[in-house]
Amino acid sequence: MSVARTRQLAALALLLVLAACGRVIPPVSGPAPSRPPVTPTAGKTAVTAGVHAGPAIENLRVTQNDAVGALASFKESCGRLTSRTDNSGLTRGSDWKPACDAAVRWSAGDARNFFNRFFETVRVGNGAAYVTGYYEPEIAGARQRRAGYEVPVYAMPSDLVRARAGDAKPLSDGKQPLGRYDSSGRFVPYHDRVAIENGALTGQGLELAWAADPVEIFFLQIQGSGRLRTPDGDVIRIGYAGQNGHPYTGIGGVMRERGLLGSGPGKYSGSMQGIMEYVRDNPRDGRALMRENKSFVFFRELTGDGPVGALGIPVRRESSAAADPAFVTLGAPVWLDVDRNETDGLWIAQDTGGAIKGANRFDSFWGAGTDSRKIAGGMAARGKAYLLLPKGTLRRLKGQ
Repeated sequence: MSVARTRQLAALALLLVLAACGRVIPPVSGPAPSRPPVTPTAGKTAVTAGVHAGPAIENLRVTQNDAVGALASFKESCGRLTSRTDNSGLTRGSDWKPACDAAVRWSAGDARNFFNRFFETVRVGNGAAYVTGYYEPEIAGARQRRAGYEVPVYAMPSDLVRARAGDAKPLSDGKQPLGRYDSSGRFVPYHDRVAIENGALTGQGLELAWAADPVEIFFLQIQGSGRLRTPDGDVIRIGYAGQNGHPYTGIGGVMRERGLLGSGPGKYSGSMQGIMEYVRDNPRDGRALMRENKSFVFFRELTGDGPVGALGIPVRRESSAAADPAFVTLGAPVWLDVDRNETDGLWIAQDTGGAIKGANRFDSFWGAGTDSRKIAGGMAARGKAYLLLPKGTLRRLKGQ
């Protein structure tokens, strides 16, 4: 997922790439799952990929608990669903109004019938889904710099801006690149990870907090949001505020290219734990490895009841998922039927991620805590995905 835009997520369950919906969480044990095929998606949408009728909702075996959680998250999405442009080309804001109006007063006890009443399922492309997982990590941190807590957690710098038209070549998506204007007024790339770690932002008052471990905060940046547990037991929740404009490099992929991952002598597993082990066993080389990733994430303090996704609302455990907004209407329900039972069921697409690209690619959210890390870390599921859209959508798209 952007927390309010594009969180640098990655499916760490691919692990070898250590890049997951920007949130990257690798398997806790066992062989690393195979990575899904990477296909170009620039300019493509759900409509161009092809939209087909899916099964009747009453045939999906929606459980009551699943429906209750999905209904609650859907309600929270309605303000955005009815007002924002759907980049997938599937729906218009007005299409969602009947369901959203009804959701406000709909009883949780009748949640399953809500989805039967207002939605139909569609399959995008061949419907073949690949699902990874992300979670909210917790690491040691403090509000003020002190012994043992000396790694700055930075807020968004005010000089990090998009180029004015004509000052730089637009990106492939038409947006102007991120960077800064130097003292002569020339637009230049923003400071990369190496420059920032060497003090490029020191003295600007951007420190939100201080982390205890540079390795842990590096991985929390990949995750996009998390919690800092202070020595006094307080919790500071931080979420993605922005990124420095440099491309993301998955260090697991770099390690694999260098022959550092595997099962033989001197090799490390392709899990987050294995990669962390290498970095700690080899401090100098490990630091250099992390610096291969020039991307740097800035944070903001969160005061709500959950990490905030791309829609600007909290994401919920076992109810929220990240998706590519070119292929899924953000805020829409999604039905997953995959080879991991705990992931089967209804999810609401409420987030995005840098590595969550293409049709039927999802990153499931598992909250905070030890079990969340374990589940998300090992999540690499395959199966089918169906979008739930307002009734009549498919007929309109087909021009009938």
